[in-house]
Amino acid sequence: MSQKRYINRDISWLSFNERVLQEAEDPINSLNQRLKFLAIFSSNLDEFYRVRVSKLRQFRSLRKDSPIRLKEKPKKIVKRIQKIVDRLQNKFGYIYKEKLLKELAAEGVVLIEASQFSDTQHQISKEVFESTVKEHISIYDLDDQQNFDFIKDKGLFFFLNNEDRALLVSIPSETCGRFITLQAHKSKTYITFLDEVIRNNITQILPNFDSKNLFSVKITRDGELYYEEEENGELIKLIKESLKERDLGMPTRILYDVAMPKQSIKALRKKMKLKKTDLMPGGKFHNFSDFFSFPDIENRISVESVDEIPHQNLANTDSVIETVKEQDQLLCFPYHQYSSVLKLIEEASTNDSVTHIYITLYRISKNSSVARGLINCLARGKKVTVFVEAKARFDEENNIEWGEKLAKLGANVLYSMVDLKVHSKIMLIKTDHCNISYVGTGNFNEKSAKIYADFTLLTADKTITKDLEEVFKFLLDTSYEPNINSIWMSPFTTRKELYLRIDNEIAIAKQGGDGYLFFKMNSLEDKGIIDKLYEASNAGVRIRLLVRGICCLIPGIKNMSENIKIISIVGKYLEHARVYIFGNKGSNDIFIGSADCMERNLDRRVEVLVPIANQKIKRTIEMCLSLQWHDNVKGRIVDAKQTNSYQKNGESKINSQEDFRKYLNAEHYQLEPR
Repeated sequence: MSQKRYINRDISWLSFNERVLQEAEDPINSLNQRLKFLAIFSSNLDEFYRVRVSKLRQFRSLRKDSPIRLKEKPKKIVKRIQKIVDRLQNKFGYIYKEKLLKELAAEGVVLIEASQFSDTQHQISKEVFESTVKEHISIYDLDDQQNFDFIKDKGLFFFLNNEDRALLVSIPSETCGRFITLQAHKSKTYITFLDEVIRNNITQILPNFDSKNLFSVKITRDGELYYEEEENGELIKLIKESLKERDLGMPTRILYDVAMPKQSIKALRKKMKLKKTDLMPGGKFHNFSDFFSFPDIENRISVESVDEIPHQNLANTDSVIETVKEQDQLLCFPYHQYSSVLKLIEEASTNDSVTHIYITLYRISKNSSVARGLINCLARGKKVTVFVEAKARFDEENNIEWGEKLAKLGANVLYSMVDLKVHSKIMLIKTDHCNISYVGTGNFNEKSAKIYADFTLLTADKTITKDLEEVFKFLLDTSYEPNINSIWMSPFTTRKELYLRIDNEIAIAKQGGDGYLFFKMNSLEDKGIIDKLYEASNAGVRIRLLVRGICCLIPGIKNMSENIKIISIVGKYLEHARVYIFGNKGSNDIFIGSADCMERNLDRRVEVLVPIANQKIKRTIEMCLSLQWHDNVKGRIVDAKQTNSYQKNGESKINSQEDFRKYLNAEHYQLEPR
């Protein structure tokens, strides 16, 4: 039997989410951080079901002999997914109940259920229910329901079932909040779920039902937008209409309390016209993403307070533009202050030599300081051209709103194009004398820049700025063929450049030299790139990969990938940078940008990657990757069996995110970049 060449992408993604769950268990993290990792795990899983599992369900509806169904084998994959998710949910429950709840209690924060309420807490719960909760509860008789439009995506309910009636009772967490503080003393704080307040008072609205028969359920719906893309200017209108339907998409998972009797499970499934595979057992409480808003307990539970580092060249300069003209600058988020980016845009609004600002916006914050900076540019007579990606999943509405605001104020606003997403993170500031280029790995978003680990290059290099002009010419007119020389641009040159440079390392290795590749990315899925890396491994090229999420390449297999090693970092910050290093006989050519090694990033998105010429910047990037490669605190080994074992090497502890911060503060380390 031939060796399997690829890990299924969905199975690999679940392995990544298990690494997130490991962080919730890791005692190195503060209790606050561990609660947040439970929330991230839950939120990730929700999106996985909303998008990936919904797509597999769509495949299942195709004819059995359909080529895509034969290729994807959706039924088989869904079964594997459910088996893995069931294991992870059990692990989740164990971490939550046996570790975090007990450790919280030891710190004086007690999360209690209705059965544990004291007389005083019963009374408080009754008062809260009467004054705040009761009016927001809705009750639905499933026997009377012809459709289920009332169930919003990620909706939380209690299911009640007896011989006469089957009901869903809403848990209005969006309106009332998920957590309620019942009592707070100097030594202890008692907190409960909104669910338990309802459970404790259910007889006030349903006198004939016993609270013991209340079982929580959560419905996750299809999160894709379904519309026919057209070239007649109607795309934004179609997206807006489709957004209204997102909360009512087809259910892709119903998570139910594992304590629910079989008879009730069967009744729920039949009443809602679902298949057995659509239901999944879980714990007593769902929507753990609500732990993002857990009450402030930091006065009891220590959490590391970290200040952003002022950029040594940009923080105190009178002119960011003039500083960049003199020398390329590298911003490293979330370590460096994001204010340098806002300062650059503000300077563009007041600098008399600036004539035009071009920028791409993929995901911006709700109250975006970047967008407000662009509004200031418009108010001061600068020309502004903005490409707004209206198909950025789950950010469509916010992006469109900002696009419309900017357009009303005079910006030239361009929106999504047919069959292509614009995922690049670029800005071009044109002046009378020279141009300033911004190429980043992360979005123009001051909020995510506090938790996403990204690089941004600011440069006045004429070749790069000319190439960025070509990119924006294409965005303005997709019939234009960009003439690119130094940067890489998907869907035109990125794949070709990757192949050529990997081939160069293969040739070096075959000639007895040191063929070397070191890539860092979010996801490695593209089979063409994977096959090329297998070819390089067989030629003797040393290959190091830092892959945070999906990794379909199988490392360490004789005669296929024995020269490939992979490490994954999940830490306090979301590793989001994409870096490609090619040994090239010791020169270590480096490119950074927005593209992962996924088919969509190489062939169906507009992506930009930029070469790094400045030697100091190269050393900084190399040091970051070196620290991550040697990380024996947060580094996991990615192997053929998806074991997610922690890397253990060296005598001293290396936590790459903490140590890179120290490096940027000039506490230099003596690790070899390679």
